[in-house]
Amino acid sequence: MTAAMSLGRHLAVLAPLCLAVALPARSPDPQLWVSNELSNSVTVISPHSNAVTATIPVGKRPRGLAPSPDRRTVYVALGQDDALGVIDVAKATMTGTIPAGRDPELVVVSPDGKTLYVSNEEIAHASAIDVASGRLKFSTPVGVEPEGIALSPDGAKLYVTAETSNNVSVLDAKSGRLLKTIPVGENPRTVAVTPEGRRAYVTAEAGGNVTVIDVATDAVLAHFPIRDGKTKPVRIAFTPDGRLAYVTEGAAGTVSVVDLELAKVIDTIPVGKRPWGIALSPDAKRLYTADGRSNQVSVIDTETRKVVATIPVGDRPNDLLYLP
Repeated sequence: MTAAMSLGRHLAVLAPLCLAVALPARSPDPQLWVSNELSNSVTVISPHSNAVTATIPVGKRPRGLAPSPDRRTVYVALGQDDALGVIDVAKATMTGTIPAGRDPELVVVSPDGKTLYVSNEEIAHASAIDVASGRLKFSTPVGVEPEGIALSPDGAKLYVTAETSNNVSVLDAKSGRLLKTIPVGENPRTVAVTPEGRRAYVTAEAGGNVTVIDVATDAVLAHFPIRDGKTKPVRIAFTPDGRLAYVTEGAAGTVSVVDLELAKVIDTIPVGKRPWGIALSPDAKRLYTADGRSNQVSVIDTETRKVVATIPVGDRPNDLLYLP
């Protein structure tokens, strides 16, 4: 689908987006957001009570979630609608959509909130969309089946994993120009940048390992396995101090705790079936996993490293977002 066709298809729903900008600030209470891939919904949970506070109907096959810098808006990738859903956080309502190219998987937002970046799995592109106009800024070919996507802390570089090509594309985030292609492990799913912004970690699902990239130079610094290399690591979350990482392992139904200085798994936490999405509370006391085949979110006490609650959500929960 061309950018013009996609824009025309969604132009009628762009008007409500302008209204969302002027809305009052959202509730100060923290929220946990979950995309439900098969029930076409997003679940909102109170981390204080572990109670579901809202279920928001969205478009078809919702996956990646990302907040605006002011936390008033959450964007959700709608893979079968070729769009990003725009959700008003205060009202817990989807106010419109923005065309996002064919089959958007995951989404990130620029530091200034003006640009949305998506991985377009089916067409093997990474795209940038202007928030104000909904126009496509660029759509750049990357490796086959792109999924994971992350920005450097200054917003200058975009990292995109390619599951079938076994590499990470590094793009100029302004122009979309390909800067570098980095070979990584087999079937890379996620790329995530550490809190201090110096390292990017790439999980390789089939390879069972993690690749560490220097963000300043884009050089590969290390590879290390996740346990026996057969647990299929998917997504990753870091503690605020950058000492530990938590990695969901879909096939094993577990989360590995990784000491980043040692580059070694130091503990493993059983959760539900097929954990994919992961989120950590800002105080690092609670960890959450979206257990895709259990239709639940697991709540983990990070001190005891045990599941203390499970929360029923929609069908096939995929991504998680903690709004502090």
